[in-house]
Amino acid sequence: MAKNKIIGSNMNLTHLDQNDRPKMVDVSAKDDTSRVAIASGKIQMSQEAFNNVVENQNKKGPVLQTAVIAAIMGSKKTPDLIPMCHPLLLSGINCDVEQIDDLPGFKLIVKTKLKGQTGVEMEALTGVSVGLLTIYDMVKAIDKGMIISDIQLEHKSGGKTGDFNR
Repeated sequence: MAKNKIIGSNMNLTHLDQNDRPKMVDVSAKDDTSRVAIASGKIQMSQEAFNNVVENQNKKGPVLQTAVIAAIMGSKKTPDLIPMCHPLLLSGINCDVEQIDDLPGFKLIVKTKLKGQTGVEMEALTGVSVGLLTIYDMVKAIDKGMIISDIQLEHKSGGKTGDFNR
């Protein structure tokens, strides 16, 4: 029986073993370092939906506060959602929401940190994604045309690859 090859497996990929099977990277030999990641993203909506959120008139409850809680939960659940992500003992998650009147919409910023053997970029990015999706879910009765965009890593520090700043 012929062995099936995974497309692109002829490259030296870190998440495939010598038999082209998926694996989680072994970080046990790495030193613990302080690691921080900051990610952000935006959600654009109609003026009516924006006013509903700003005036705290949403029937489902406080939209922005709920989005912050969802972002924290999303960050913590990253290894359950993204294959090959290590379960991490996060030491801190901080979220901030900026109101963008001329969009109209909001920018969500998530900062994750820990002292450990692997980075926290995926946790920050997942937190932003889940937080923005929560805003969409809570406001979709008013505006199904909202646009989630610009989800990106803003900053990363710690680890072998050093710092990154957008």
